[in-house]
Amino acid sequence: MFLQFLVADNREEKKMGFIFLVVVLVLFQGFLISPISCLLNSDGLSLLALKASISTDPYHTLKSWLESDETPCKWYGITCNIQNRVTQVYLPNKGFNGYIPSELGALTSLQNLSLSTNNFTNIIPPRLFSATSLVSLDLSHNSFSGTINPNDIKNLTLLSHLDLSSNLLNGSLPNTLTLLPQISGTLNLSYNRFSGEVPPSYGEFPVTVSLDLRHNNLSGKIPQVGSLLNQGPTAFSGNPNLCGFPLSIQCPEAAGEDPRVPLSPDQNPNPNYSSTGSNISGKPRGISATVPIISAISVLLGVFSISVWLLRKKCVKVEGKMGKEKCDKEEEEEEDEEGQKGKFVVIDEGFSLELEDLLRASAYVVGKSRSGIVYKVVAGRFSGVTGVVVAVRRLSEGGGFWRFKEFISEVEMIGKIKHPNIVRLRAYYFASDEKLLVSDFISNGSLYSALHGGPSSSLPPLSWSARLKIIQGSARGLAYIHECSPRKYVHGNIKSSKILLDEDLHPYISGFGLTRLISSTNKTADLNAEKKNLAQKVVISGFGSKSLSSPTSVYLAPEAQVSSSKMSQKCDVYSFGVAVLETLTGRLPDVGPENDEKGLESFVRRAFQEERPLSEIIDPALIHEVYAKKQVLAAFHIALSCTELDPEIRPRMRSVSESLDRIGSPH
Repeated sequence: MFLQFLVADNREEKKMGFIFLVVVLVLFQGFLISPISCLLNSDGLSLLALKASISTDPYHTLKSWLESDETPCKWYGITCNIQNRVTQVYLPNKGFNGYIPSELGALTSLQNLSLSTNNFTNIIPPRLFSATSLVSLDLSHNSFSGTINPNDIKNLTLLSHLDLSSNLLNGSLPNTLTLLPQISGTLNLSYNRFSGEVPPSYGEFPVTVSLDLRHNNLSGKIPQVGSLLNQGPTAFSGNPNLCGFPLSIQCPEAAGEDPRVPLSPDQNPNPNYSSTGSNISGKPRGISATVPIISAISVLLGVFSISVWLLRKKCVKVEGKMGKEKCDKEEEEEEDEEGQKGKFVVIDEGFSLELEDLLRASAYVVGKSRSGIVYKVVAGRFSGVTGVVVAVRRLSEGGGFWRFKEFISEVEMIGKIKHPNIVRLRAYYFASDEKLLVSDFISNGSLYSALHGGPSSSLPPLSWSARLKIIQGSARGLAYIHECSPRKYVHGNIKSSKILLDEDLHPYISGFGLTRLISSTNKTADLNAEKKNLAQKVVISGFGSKSLSSPTSVYLAPEAQVSSSKMSQKCDVYSFGVAVLETLTGRLPDVGPENDEKGLESFVRRAFQEERPLSEIIDPALIHEVYAKKQVLAAFHIALSCTELDPEIRPRMRSVSESLDRIGSPH
């Protein structure tokens, strides 16, 4: 029709033809463009459902979320993969009001969803758990209500981090969480309204899971099973009707029982066993992670500081010998009274945490031994301190009693030991019924776990260069302990679980000074009792009876196993030699079939005497490192010299360290 207008002779008709043509082209272009504007992919449409469900967006965070886009990959808070599928929705603390639509469950590639610190309400839609690629889910600090269906959440088989804290969720704790095979990080259900008992299946969580069930309405006895035994008291605090270890509230039927010692101390060398401990709110009869206790301790510290000042001022005015003696006696009694009430002392001037920070922090048990329980303490959001991790050891009483001044003297001695290969003591707390040591937390476990594996050890087999670095650094640390003072300090408990490793496999000697601190007035009796039990067989809880010598005894020098003997530096040399043999062979140092029913030292010595091939002695993981054969042999000879039966023949640690340093690093 418009062609007729174009060929028309009349100018008006031609003009009408052009107008008609323009109108047709515009309409045709509209048909072409409209479908394109609706090509936003399915993930984008799911996110638009979230935008529509948000009634308040005070910071206009979602203004870039436009339906005219082809993908949501350039939208604020959104991350996509190369296929333009959404892998992350990260929108914490945006002031949103609204609810979560079920359409988010259609994001099948979503790995990280964080909507924390907003004001989302209503239930968490069951369909959200259809997003089965989720690795991290953080919906904390909102107002979600309702229950969590165990059959829904078990679909998140890739989930490793779950934080639903600070909401209004109720009902029972979902018992299917232990069916999530990848759960290994944070599992935070605190500050909700969950009720009922703690499921015994929660003991099946890996020890690496940071479980937090604080401030709910949970009740009953905390199951004494599996990894629940490794949780600190802060994991369960704020549940008035919960009882049993690690809380200080005893269950009525368990009065008189002490569930705190499920294993004989050294029967289970924890891979993350951290030396000298730190803070902790888990004292049996007093300190807990609550504000009233913190306030009480703060007031007491202030009161006693003023009392000591007044006492000393009064003593200045007393003249004569009798007055001085009376003053000294009163001051000593006052110090003992102060110690009974509690005193927190920072040794390292660069240490920024205070007692309140430590008591409020999350705490997780990472090790148990004869010297006490070790906690990993994560302090944050207090006094401007964020994300500080320390180790806290609660010292066992050891059946004895320390006077305040004696304890301070010992701890101050430990605090003076500063070396790049020794775990550093940062602070301590003393009270008549609680003694805590605060030190650096060494994050990569121990040499024991690196060699023999463990529930939290993910290290590949150690190379020769790594092993040489570890034994060289450990030797330097131990030599420093021996040489730093005329008092000729002795560690007294050297073994592979006392050599901690950081992320770079840098070694740290841990546990120095603990032997004296836990012995107190019954030192000799405790030591003799331990020595009498060296040859006894132990029963490992949950695994039946095993014919093993005490893990500590296999490191002890022969002369140290004699009743009433005194530990010496040469005893440390012997123990270090056994740890080196353990590092070279990859074998456990105990008496058993692996070592021809002999100790590791005897096995290696006989193997060299019989001239067996080196491949039968060293760790199989080192066999391929042929270039290091001479260096490995040199290390063997040094270790064997350390483990000579006659202590007079053994070298001093300084000589051992120098000999190891001469081996040099392989190229």
